[in-house]
Amino acid sequence: MKAAVLREHAGKFGIEDVDLAAPIGREVVVDVKACGLCHSDLHLAEDDYGYPMPGVLGHEPAGIVAEAGPDVTEFTAGDHVVGSLVQFCGRCEACLDGRTYQCLHPEQTLRRAGQPSRITQHGKPINQIFGLGGFAERALVHENQLVKIPDDVPFPQAAILGCGTITGAGAAINTADVQPGDTVAVIGVGGVGLNVISGARLAGASRIVAVDLQPAKLELARKFGATACVDAGRGDPVKAVQNLTAGGVKHAFEVIGLKSTSEQAVRMLKVGGGAYLIGLQVPGKTIDVEVMTEMIFGQRKVQGVMMGSTNIKHDIPMYAEFYLQGRLNLDDLIAQEINIGQINDAYQELKEGAIARSVITSF
Repeated sequence: MKAAVLREHAGKFGIEDVDLAAPIGREVVVDVKACGLCHSDLHLAEDDYGYPMPGVLGHEPAGIVAEAGPDVTEFTAGDHVVGSLVQFCGRCEACLDGRTYQCLHPEQTLRRAGQPSRITQHGKPINQIFGLGGFAERALVHENQLVKIPDDVPFPQAAILGCGTITGAGAAINTADVQPGDTVAVIGVGGVGLNVISGARLAGASRIVAVDLQPAKLELARKFGATACVDAGRGDPVKAVQNLTAGGVKHAFEVIGLKSTSEQAVRMLKVGGGAYLIGLQVPGKTIDVEVMTEMIFGQRKVQGVMMGSTNIKHDIPMYAEFYLQGRLNLDDLIAQEINIGQINDAYQELKEGAIARSVITSF
């Protein structure tokens, strides 16, 4: 089968022929019909986060179940499914408490030492990043990382549910627990940031301020529910947000992954507010906050967010229903559908901030 293989960090994706193993245990073979190009995969491609190469990335796959392993109980051939990089065992304390996104044993979704690799090339293993490897014609995935969705959700839109939507909307609904009437700022309105806006709107936020350097993205943010926009290239965005919200917001979401914007998120808060860091940072990076004024007197909190604090088996079907009901905008997230051979060009466009989401829909 064809797959986009990354052979080294800071390299380019090459379209190569690889082999996929037969399913064992609770593994499911998925015919990939769409896979989103998330900025997180670009981070992993450019910097060493500890994942060995060569590897097949792609953590927003959607497709049709082709075959199920002998121990699979949840899926049968023909099911429409979405994959997610939330890996959980289902048996640890966090999982039993419903916090599958904090699973203590995510490795339980992977093959054991001594078992053959799921993806190989000429008999040599190819790393399957996050247990998904969606940049390929087929994916072999543990059933805990898959969620069944209604057949009438289009595959490109379905793909975005597996990361962009649950990370963004989940950060607002689950992590921050945005309440009706709350004020919100979102720094960085790419694919995930737009989903934060959607989540804040669904939760009933009264003011949602989008902050970005790209005027086109700010205009797009209004389609998702932003009530005001701040061009960060024109003056101090912190002061602009404070002026728009009578001194600051209750919730500020950083969706870029930069030290400067993370610190801005803290300074945008009113007393008692929370800053939520979503964007992937380069390992080893730190941020500076003024403890006495900003944290103690300001009673603010800073929280890291992983995958929108999402229980995928519950939340992805919910968002799929919201989409079908017209309450969640997924259509405007998709800037273009591409062939897998266009992946490098599409990632360059994403890196330049020109588009929200490209989705591979043909191989």
